[in-house]
Amino acid sequence: MFKSTILLITLTLTSCNSKTTSTTYPEFEIGVVADCQYCNCDASNTRFYKKSAKRLQDAVHELNQHHLAYAIHLGDFIDRDFKSFDTVAPIWNKLKAPKYHVLGNHDFSVTDSLKPLVLKKMYLQNRYYSIVKNNWRFIVLDGNDLSVHGALNKKKKQQTDSLFQLLQNKNLPNVVHWNGGLSNTQLQWVKKELALATTNNESVGFFCHFAALGKEQTHNLLNYQQFLDSIRPYDCVKFYFNGHNHAGSYVQKNGVHFLNFKGMVDTQDSTAFATVKFRKDSILVRGFGREISRGLKIKVAH
Repeated sequence: MFKSTILLITLTLTSCNSKTTSTTYPEFEIGVVADCQYCNCDASNTRFYKKSAKRLQDAVHELNQHHLAYAIHLGDFIDRDFKSFDTVAPIWNKLKAPKYHVLGNHDFSVTDSLKPLVLKKMYLQNRYYSIVKNNWRFIVLDGNDLSVHGALNKKKKQQTDSLFQLLQNKNLPNVVHWNGGLSNTQLQWVKKELALATTNNESVGFFCHFAALGKEQTHNLLNYQQFLDSIRPYDCVKFYFNGHNHAGSYVQKNGVHFLNFKGMVDTQDSTAFATVKFRKDSILVRGFGREISRGLKIKVAH
């Protein structure tokens, strides 16, 4: 039996760039899983790849006991080998709620000829997209947009090379080939989404595989500072959820919660996943296994 503690914290919520509003905020709940990272291969250090299928099955069983608005996996659904999708996708698809994926670097750790088929295997129509629910706009980023593993056409590969060249002399810990970045095209799309949220009085949360901010910066997006600069003017941004760093992390900056969920694949005998409840004044994370339960205040718009 999983044990969890929920912290209740209250704060008055206002919508994006608005001091007062008559909008109602119905409570709802979602499921969150990070780094299932399954493959039929031997364990390596703290990662027990074969066990992830059963852990995902148990998580789906638990999540199906909740009335979820949707569930989302925060990237690295598999570790390698395209055939791994055929093991975990049917398990994930047993979720009763609508389900979504974020693209992780390991999701593209397959033969080059099969990389264009990854989105179809993950039931994705687009590499980045948004989900609108109950006065929230959830923006799903593609941190593989500019990356060694996930840039699939000549233009994106050239942009990836240019980004690495721009950053390589700055001695940054996140400038490594297993991280990725956001293209200018995607960043412009993000600004349009934030403008829509402002117009519609919506709160905004981001989902990405890679961190934008954490206790350590090794797992950050390549151009995380550019991303942070782009969202800073928007009071509607309330959180940023990601995976990638399997140890997990939490920091708060300018009232925005940057929560890195722990990796399901890690450890010999434990799991990690969560439900997240959205209330008028707070976000309540109920952790299962190694995931920590916590209450997050929703910041007041200026």
